[in-house]
Amino acid sequence: MSVLSFDPNGIRLRGGHFINGRLMDTDIAEIDVQRPSDHSSYGAIPEAGPSGVDRAVTAAKRAFHQSGWATRPPRERARVMRRWAELIDSNVGELSRLEAVGSTRPISEAATWDIHFAAEGIRFFAEHADKLGGDVVATRSDNLGLIISEPYGVVAAIAPWNFPLVMASWKCGPALAAGNAVVLKPSELTPFSILRAAELAVEAGMPPGVFNVISGSGHITGGALVRHPDISKVTFTGSTQTGIAIMQAAAESGLKPVTLELGGKSPQIVFADVRSIDRVAETIARAITANAGQVCVAGTRLIVERSIEQHLLELVIKKFDELRPGATWSQETTLPPIVSARQAARIHRLVQETVAEGAIVLTGGGPVAEMSRGSFYRPTILTSVHTDMTACREEIFGPVLTVQAFDDEAEALALAEHPSYGLAAGVYTSDLNRALRSVRTLEAGTVWINRYGRSADFMLPTGGFNSSGIGKDLGRQAVEANLRLKTTLIDFAEA
Repeated sequence: MSVLSFDPNGIRLRGGHFINGRLMDTDIAEIDVQRPSDHSSYGAIPEAGPSGVDRAVTAAKRAFHQSGWATRPPRERARVMRRWAELIDSNVGELSRLEAVGSTRPISEAATWDIHFAAEGIRFFAEHADKLGGDVVATRSDNLGLIISEPYGVVAAIAPWNFPLVMASWKCGPALAAGNAVVLKPSELTPFSILRAAELAVEAGMPPGVFNVISGSGHITGGALVRHPDISKVTFTGSTQTGIAIMQAAAESGLKPVTLELGGKSPQIVFADVRSIDRVAETIARAITANAGQVCVAGTRLIVERSIEQHLLELVIKKFDELRPGATWSQETTLPPIVSARQAARIHRLVQETVAEGAIVLTGGGPVAEMSRGSFYRPTILTSVHTDMTACREEIFGPVLTVQAFDDEAEALALAEHPSYGLAAGVYTSDLNRALRSVRTLEAGTVWINRYGRSADFMLPTGGFNSSGIGKDLGRQAVEANLRLKTTLIDFAEA
């Protein structure tokens, strides 16, 4: 067994809820948790209903008002959060195994990227704790106008399963840095790593009750959390359909502000003037197969200039062929599983529907036959597609790439449009003017030029347009979204 590979049966799990600074084990295990790599049940968690949610929110509200977290000097909050990040980094071995065993994250990536990226995100937000205090504004000479920023109170955070710790840090980091208390609901598919991280938060000095984690499903636990009257703000990453339901629930229970990072159907536009078609092919392949395509910003629609279409597709297929499907606990794995059998079946159904509509499967098109356990789907390329076909229209959330060819820039940008989504886009060209025209034209919250995917520059916010979301994760904007503004006008004249 290689250095990072591990025995999944040797992982120690503790389930339950983390409320008021301690992990609350329960004898009631209502939700079975399975490993995507082999469909084996490896743990169970309780379902937090309205009473369990109320207990967590009440603890958070009490901590917000009584712990001093919101009122202490911001640099002290930052110090605790930096210490928390250090503890996450120093426990990378344990956390990466908890992350990998029951998720779609290969241990090679969880240990070298996910855990450290989550820790660095917490450090980034900690640095903003004393940077966003408000403004003094110009008024008459006998007045003083102040715009004061202050935390909302208790923030509800709902994180997805595809990058469990990283997404939790994006949701909770800015809220905590701003002085809020947080109740986090991780996905019921990947509940364990964040529970351990919550213990490390208290070890770092975070007051009990400031950061709480509740286990349960979206429709029961998540619904009760969003609707709780003492929740002042909601932040969510997940599907557009669920985001709409959360927005409705938040409006029905107190007009809570929401930050929503939702689905995407992101184009990758390749012009014939690219300097290295090999490098572009590698980037395109990675953009659709990373995490087996289970990424909101996955580059699912290839829009390529007709003169290089065939050559580029040949190179992309070669990159696909180099991938090694396998269990997430094997260091050799480079193509992880689909998160569940249900999701794998959905991917295959959408591919078959698109083929029935006239698309051609150039490569892939079905499960990985040699993987008898788990849900693995072959990287797939669909050609002869048009914009109204299922695979071009719907978010598949799997390693499925559609291909459309164009003859000029106007046609390329028109093909890149989507009637609903506007999360991300990629443009590959050596023409700077064309690149900048594309940035201006594309309706997407993020546009990458000659690359696809985030860097470690946390100052760059992420978030979508249209049905891809509201508000931003990361950047200064994420912290600002967790602060409300109070206007004060002081008259110097004698009363």
